[in-house]
Amino acid sequence: MRHVDSFEIQPPTPPSHNGVPRSAWARARRRVSRWHRPYTALLLLLDFAAVVVADWIAQEAFGQARAGFYNAKADPTWFYTVAFVLLPLGWLFILWGNRAYDRRYLGLGPDEFKRVTRGGVTVAATVSFIAFATKTDLSRYTVGFALLGALVLILLERFLARFLLHMIRSRAGQAGHRMVLVGTLPECLEVYTAVTRTPSAGLVPVAIHLTDGYAAARGIETPVPVYAGRDVLALVREVGGDTIAVCGSASAEPGELRRLAWQLEGSGVDLVVAPQLTDIAGPRVHIRPIEGLPLLHVEEPTLSGPALLVKNLMDRVAAGLGLVLLIPLFVAIAIAIRISDRGPVFFRQPRVGHEGRTFRVWKFRTMYVDAEERLASLVDQNETDGLLFKMKQDPRVFPVGRFLRASSLDELPQLINVLWGEMSLVGPRPLPADDGDFLGDVRRRLLVRPGITGLWQVSGRSDLSWDEAVRLDLYYVDNWSLAYDLSILWRTVGVVFARKGAY
Repeated sequence: MRHVDSFEIQPPTPPSHNGVPRSAWARARRRVSRWHRPYTALLLLLDFAAVVVADWIAQEAFGQARAGFYNAKADPTWFYTVAFVLLPLGWLFILWGNRAYDRRYLGLGPDEFKRVTRGGVTVAATVSFIAFATKTDLSRYTVGFALLGALVLILLERFLARFLLHMIRSRAGQAGHRMVLVGTLPECLEVYTAVTRTPSAGLVPVAIHLTDGYAAARGIETPVPVYAGRDVLALVREVGGDTIAVCGSASAEPGELRRLAWQLEGSGVDLVVAPQLTDIAGPRVHIRPIEGLPLLHVEEPTLSGPALLVKNLMDRVAAGLGLVLLIPLFVAIAIAIRISDRGPVFFRQPRVGHEGRTFRVWKFRTMYVDAEERLASLVDQNETDGLLFKMKQDPRVFPVGRFLRASSLDELPQLINVLWGEMSLVGPRPLPADDGDFLGDVRRRLLVRPGITGLWQVSGRSDLSWDEAVRLDLYYVDNWSLAYDLSILWRTVGVVFARKGAY
């Protein structure tokens, strides 16, 4: 942390010309941040290869692959050209048209995969239309297998490419954006906390430019250097930044944001705005211009409708299949628990669920039978805050139970709660019924069914503070979607294997 106690106000650098006198149509040939260029080139090569591999597998798997192509047996050149050149290029063209290579959607969030899926549907429709228009009698099984296989392979290689990108960002600190935050100190620090919470996002604040002068930060510790009275573009170049983030009320100054955008034209520096709409995801925020005034319209969270029905169906089907397939594992765990400590295999505790209804959660028992009696003597050793009691080396947990907790296997019986409709696969964790009245913001967690996994689990689990856990749960409630659920389930796999924050 840097301690801000004395400042030397430097004379402001003369600003560059704004607007038309500086050539309004100037464009930077290359952006200062260039990580997305090699990453996009890699995606293009991988996408092309994925389609080629899918087409080759379809050709080998089905004997009628060349059906419909004129003289394909004697001279298969045209078939190979279509299958291994034109069709892969068509995929790339349609994916590009669906903005699946747009740097704003790469590396974070579900939008990239939504656009890839949308592109796959467009490719299927295009191939069907061309076959119908040219009266080409194609092998439906081959075409269907090739198109679906290509979509699956593209999604898979993009998952792997994103994983590699996140590793580079988290471990090497590369392939990201160096940001200069502009605004008041509280607003900038709030944005700093938000963007650094997820290193895989690649947003690295390197400086703060105060709009209300140095006096506002005197004597306050800051994580990055603080400046004031400087030309913002000159400051960005000085600290090696490539992005300016205008925070909170700084974006509300009449004309200032527009003039800053003019100043950045042709500089290659990106401009982003962080309005005072914390913890609200993009799908709920829409820009609606009214007479030249861009209004941010915030939609209500969607907690009902067809998507919720699909979620419920997915929960019940997955829970039923999971319980059947995991019977051998359940038997092995039950035997290990009985050998470790005489007592029941399962632990059932009242928890608060959807809309405040109480239910009994199913878990494999991981503590000795007298754990509740021993809790009073350990209260002063609690290593977390809020409504939960957590100890990394809890003496009440027997050795097998410690393994079950670290691997999250103790949570598997909650599939029974999911099957009965008391819980969901993804949602806020159910809290004990006797730990509080769920007043204030915490009560909003009860708008959705609790889950076996959730945003809290994939973001740190027991290592997080109570306030941070509540914030993540509320974010999930306010921004729920099926795509978000699938993203959390995918991230859960990595968290379980890493055993991070589980004790």
